Amino acid sequence: MAISKEKEIIFKVSGMNCAACAARIEKALLKLKGIKEAQVNFAAQTARVLFDPSKLSLAEIRETIEKEGYTFVGLAREVTPSEEKDHLQKLRLKLILSLILVIPIFVLSMGKFFPFVLAIPEKWRFLLLFALTTPVQFVSGSEFLIKATKTLKHRAADMNTLVSMGTLSAYLYSTLVTFYPKPLLAAGIPLHVYYDSAAMIITFVLIGRYLETKARGKASEAVRKLLDLTPKTARLVRHDQEIEVPVEALIPGDIVIVRPGERIPADGEIISGESTVDESMLTGESLPAEKKPGDKVIGGTVNLHGVIKVKVEKVGRDTVLATIARLVQEAQSSKARIQRLADKVAGIFVPSVITISLITFGIWYTVGPHPKLTNALLVFVSVLVIACPCALGLATPAAVMVAIGRAAGEGLLVKNALAFEEAARVNTCVFDKTGTLTLGKPKVKDLIPAPGKKIETLLQVAGALEKYSEHPLSKAIFEKAKHFSPPEAQDIKAIPGKGMIGRVQGKEARIGKISLFEDLELPQEIIKGLERLTKKGHTVVLVSLEKEVLGIIGLADTLRDEAKETVNALKKLGLSVYMLTGDQEKTAAAIAQELSLDGYWAEVLPHGKQEKIKELKNKGRRVLMVGDGINDAPALAEANCGLAVSSGTDIALEAADIALIRPDLRGVVKAVKLSRATLRIIKQNLFWAFGYNVLAIPLAAGIFYPFWGIRLSPAIAAAAMAMSSVSVVLNALRLRKVNV
Repeated sequence: MAISKEKEIIFKVSGMNCAACAARIEKALLKLKGIKEAQVNFAAQTARVLFDPSKLSLAEIRETIEKEGYTFVGLAREVTPSEEKDHLQKLRLKLILSLILVIPIFVLSMGKFFPFVLAIPEKWRFLLLFALTTPVQFVSGSEFLIKATKTLKHRAADMNTLVSMGTLSAYLYSTLVTFYPKPLLAAGIPLHVYYDSAAMIITFVLIGRYLETKARGKASEAVRKLLDLTPKTARLVRHDQEIEVPVEALIPGDIVIVRPGERIPADGEIISGESTVDESMLTGESLPAEKKPGDKVIGGTVNLHGVIKVKVEKVGRDTVLATIARLVQEAQSSKARIQRLADKVAGIFVPSVITISLITFGIWYTVGPHPKLTNALLVFVSVLVIACPCALGLATPAAVMVAIGRAAGEGLLVKNALAFEEAARVNTCVFDKTGTLTLGKPKVKDLIPAPGKKIETLLQVAGALEKYSEHPLSKAIFEKAKHFSPPEAQDIKAIPGKGMIGRVQGKEARIGKISLFEDLELPQEIIKGLERLTKKGHTVVLVSLEKEVLGIIGLADTLRDEAKETVNALKKLGLSVYMLTGDQEKTAAAIAQELSLDGYWAEVLPHGKQEKIKELKNKGRRVLMVGDGINDAPALAEANCGLAVSSGTDIALEAADIALIRPDLRGVVKAVKLSRATLRIIKQNLFWAFGYNVLAIPLAAGIFYPFWGIRLSPAIAAAAMAMSSVSVVLNALRLRKVNV
């Protein structure tokens, strides 16, 4: 049997500015012999490639990327935070330069609104505008020009082509008016310059690009923060001595000691000692897990109580934390790509406009009125200016910027345009349970006193024993009991895995699991109560005093007040709603029934959550995943759109596309509604912007001149172009009033 030699790599690519860039790189990679799969992600600026190393080298892959005009930065794990920071810093400096210069450019161009400007001689005003706009055009806008040039070499067009063509048309015509006005004056044409159009277009697009780049940089922090949870050092047992060593020095088979409050340094198995371990960052379960010899522990989790000895089994990239980090990274790199409508239209529209402009120039130069060259040049520029796809270029970023502002006001942090596009199309919502649908903290839900016993006595004894314990269950019980003034307890002793015993008012008192009361006879009512609460998925503890059972206490996580309202609202929007949890089956079933969910999965580990999301996507579902913990990060990244609640970890927030600033689940409904409205506005903008160009180009080309002598001057063409952009922005501003 032949052994597969296929190798998968994920690498960073810089220079992608739109979805068309990602599609072009992917197409080039798939042409290479030996490439099995290629997925390029614009949002994450990464490419995932599955290839046969015997047929293709990494150097050839890099060469292909660079031939397309982009930069192969390096394998994803090799990209340093400083490299990302440098790129963002360069973009910030270009934006600052543009913002500083665009204000005087705007003032000098608006003489009607600023009368003092008219006192400056026209010639000097034009020269001053030229001096101010040139740095904006060729320094701040250099990236657009460079990328557009490289794109044209490959006979393609994208957003860079749109911006470059529009701004250069306005800039070059204005430069002609500034330095060579005589041919225009000879033709009786009034002098107008359009430097402000060029400068403002570049500034606006730079703002959008800076915000997107900043968001991508934050997203990449998720992987680094995951790995930072592993402690830097470990207490290694060697020759009966404890020595502190770097975690990187551990190998499978080593024995390490972990004291209370310390993080476990590597995945392994307990060989001595008993304790409880906080695994909530991985399982999502709010209750600590009880551990004894033979049980497995995971690196990065917190040992709460006893001293334990752990035999190391997995280190480095094989640990659970490293695996989760890798899953997050891979899921982000293979996230569904949406070809933005503006880029699709640009691929056909831009070459068509250039062709029409050249044909128009040729016709006017050949058969047009005198002076032929001047008139041909004017019509050529009019076509380019009126066909300038500024409105087309503004259609998406204008709507997105307004929507992001509106989202922030509604308690939502949206990272990029892709999040709106994906959230608008979801038809399935999957919630994590603990900390998302629920508050993530156990509370006393049921109190069942034994026959002849009072609830007050039950809570007083329970509160006395639990008063000073830091266990989440103990805190919940004392919170309930403190209103009944529990007395002080003496001689309190913890029984690992069972509960606590002590003396209350001189009498023996116990609290804990049923295994702590094996020597006592339980009343029939208590046995039935135990069965009923267990079926409901509650954690149940018994309480006794002087070997008499006082009753049982049922504890459970509590649903958020708005959980049911949110689920119902999502269903009204046409979404199917499911739940994923690492919690036990009985608990999950009870919550699923209470919320009337369409389905649920219980006892699912982090990688299992990601697999469930994959399964749904493979069935044609477009999935919105809502979670709050590290254990949710792979699933959040895998989903078409990930939404994290702010009460969760930074890692969950950064692996997601949208974050709830306030921990109110109704924000999920707002996110879907706002995203749908945003996508609708973008489509309207694109339709009207493109329609305007189609109708205006024949007029600018002089099609009516032979019949009625109507010809569009560049000044009128620029005014019409400006109006189209204004209409797009005004339409985008409607998002401020959309009902969510």
